[in-house]
Amino acid sequence: MQASPARAQQTVLEQELSLQMLGVVEQAAIASAKTMGQGNAKLSDQAAVESMRAEMDRMPLRGTIVIGEGERDEAPMLFIGEQVGGGGDAAPAVDIAVDPLEGTNLCATGAPGSITVLAASEHGGLLHAPDCYMEKIIVGPSCRGAVDLDAPVKDNLAAIARRLDRRPDELVVVVLDRPRHQKLMQDIRATGARIVLIQDGDLSAGIATAVLGTGVHAVMGSGGAPEGVLTAAALRCLHGEIVARLVVERPDVAERVAKMGIRDPKRIYRTEDLAPGQSILFAACGVTEGSLLKGVRFFGDGVRTQSLVMAGAMNKVRFVDTIHVAPRPDARVRFR
Repeated sequence: MQASPARAQQTVLEQELSLQMLGVVEQAAIASAKTMGQGNAKLSDQAAVESMRAEMDRMPLRGTIVIGEGERDEAPMLFIGEQVGGGGDAAPAVDIAVDPLEGTNLCATGAPGSITVLAASEHGGLLHAPDCYMEKIIVGPSCRGAVDLDAPVKDNLAAIARRLDRRPDELVVVVLDRPRHQKLMQDIRATGARIVLIQDGDLSAGIATAVLGTGVHAVMGSGGAPEGVLTAAALRCLHGEIVARLVVERPDVAERVAKMGIRDPKRIYRTEDLAPGQSILFAACGVTEGSLLKGVRFFGDGVRTQSLVMAGAMNKVRFVDTIHVAPRPDARVRFR
């Protein structure tokens, strides 16, 4: 059966934009990797932001940032509502979600797991999430429909274990290392499940749940709501699942949520609620070494990056290993 003209056009658009999005996250990763280990998180973030903005402004689209960064920590921002892209009136209108450098502290200290991230969809295809915290449970494709945000931890882990044909004590759960998660960690350990504590980067951990071989079976706890939307965009391509709810405990957060047009702050969101778009594009590039992506590697004749690029409707997941060769006539390409 031939695809409809509209679907064929959408596929071409996805192919073209996914390759250009790859370039955006690669260049942002290289820029921030140059600041790795210097102990200055804001410098690392600024390098990624400035690179990402410059690269997006070269893309032939009319983009609107709907998930940005910096509001909470006063970092350099790609702010919500900012217009990016170099396309004219005839260029496609695209909503864009960014985390220019997930794990700024990881990059600043040279710790593993820092990545650059970009997602895009048609207008209205990504939830306009406020910059607040969000309760999350993230699982892979085998566990879709198995978890309940209001269920006890032991029940959720038992359900995950049944879907994976494992015992609860054979599960690995990623949790952000924060004081607010002490009770959660006690409940997980009471089941016999093992915990991997991370300092930052629940987005990359969420993606790992949906990729076989990473050894991650679930992510639990509260983290950033913008990262939740980005995770949902990735999981739309990987067929995983996130269930989530905004954490609205202070009047200023309630006001921010209302300004974003969210009428029910207690609503439980699933993957398709956070990223409902018909056409979802996602790209990420490793900055420092991680379990999912290798970090940026500099050598005399160039730079090597590893990225993940996905287009949901195309059912394609690409791990891209790129060598950016130095612009010299005597530059050599290194295989390993």
